[in-house]
Amino acid sequence: MTNRRQFLRAMSHTATATLAAQAVRAQAVSPNERLRVGVIGPGGMGTNHLRVLGEQPDVEIAYVCDVDSERLDAAARTAEELTGKRPQAVGDLRKVLGDPSVVAVWIATPDHWHAPATILALDAGKHVYVEKPCCHNVREGRLMIDAARRNNRIVQVGTQSRSAPHVLRAMEQLRSGAIGEVLAAKAWNSQLRGSIGHAEPSAPPAGLDFDAWLGPAPERPYQKNLLHGIWRWWYDFGVGDIGNDGVHDIDLAWWGLGVETHPSRVVAIGGKYFFDDDQQFPDTQQVVYEYPTAHGGRPKQLVFEQRIWTPYKLHGYENGAAFFGTAGYLVLGHSHGYQLYGPRDKLIESVDGSPQLLEHHRNFIDCIRTGQRPNADIEIGHRSATLCHLGNIATRLGRALSFDPEGEQILHDEPANAMLRRQYRDGHWAVPRSV
Repeated sequence: MTNRRQFLRAMSHTATATLAAQAVRAQAVSPNERLRVGVIGPGGMGTNHLRVLGEQPDVEIAYVCDVDSERLDAAARTAEELTGKRPQAVGDLRKVLGDPSVVAVWIATPDHWHAPATILALDAGKHVYVEKPCCHNVREGRLMIDAARRNNRIVQVGTQSRSAPHVLRAMEQLRSGAIGEVLAAKAWNSQLRGSIGHAEPSAPPAGLDFDAWLGPAPERPYQKNLLHGIWRWWYDFGVGDIGNDGVHDIDLAWWGLGVETHPSRVVAIGGKYFFDDDQQFPDTQQVVYEYPTAHGGRPKQLVFEQRIWTPYKLHGYENGAAFFGTAGYLVLGHSHGYQLYGPRDKLIESVDGSPQLLEHHRNFIDCIRTGQRPNADIEIGHRSATLCHLGNIATRLGRALSFDPEGEQILHDEPANAMLRRQYRDGHWAVPRSV
């Protein structure tokens, strides 16, 4: 039997996780058994996960993992305060994955680590809760699905609205024909962000393992407006705000629109209209997605609009999704409630409610025990992330894209098609296979 030291050595010297899959498999979890879990990236949103997990009687936080020693120590203290037991605090995620007693991991790293860490975890036999957007690019999302299916493991993506009772009620209304046939949906992200300023390369702060933070991404020098949290505005590490907050609304928009595939055409325009700083993604963006006819139906359209320099509301919400049918419309807020309108703008139903992280956690944990697909399965997360990636590609290139939904390829445009993947650091152990 391969021991733990041999397993870690194998993980360190190969870009694949084949040996990991042979060495470690998660044990079957009985309904009464406590789940031993690890939290990888327990700063920011990861801290929220840590606090929710610390209150679950059927969960044991066995590990916290971060490349920033200050954040790592804070996470260990938080877990100890919540549970009375200090978890192991490590800086290398392979130490978490190398422990066969760990059943599941929560991954709340920067976006560029989402897919590599998830695939490694799945091939090590772990179930995975990964933050949105699930992947840094389209190809990685497909590889995550493949890894989940070949290992028969659960992957829940952190679009927690998928587990909110009021959202489930809204989707039932749309499915039942409450507003007729839904032909168009609109998602929007409107809020006031701050400038990240300008910075020059400098030495990383003490306690930060910047090389480990970069991981499989291309090497580059540290600068202070790269992290923490600021990485999402850089091409090599994030997906912009469309993949940060916008993905929540986009996820609900295509769900309520009732489409079951990727779009076939994408048109976008946008750029930096407001901020004068180092961020690379648009602060203003309009994207239109068109879905082909299917099963004799009509084409459908999804629109995403983004302004991250204004907090003013649209349809009563800073962020949300609206659905337009042949007999009415429904407006669903990102943070609370929905309103359903019939002909002549008659208000038919108004429902309150807000997404709760606990509900999404419990759905994931329940699925680990039952083997059922979770509310935000990796295939769902991949579809939502793909909309973000295609929108960004069309915006950056300034031209319409024709997309093959089945083959997941951009047609007749090789420069755009190349952007469905990314460049990785040569020889890094976390580079996924078949990228």
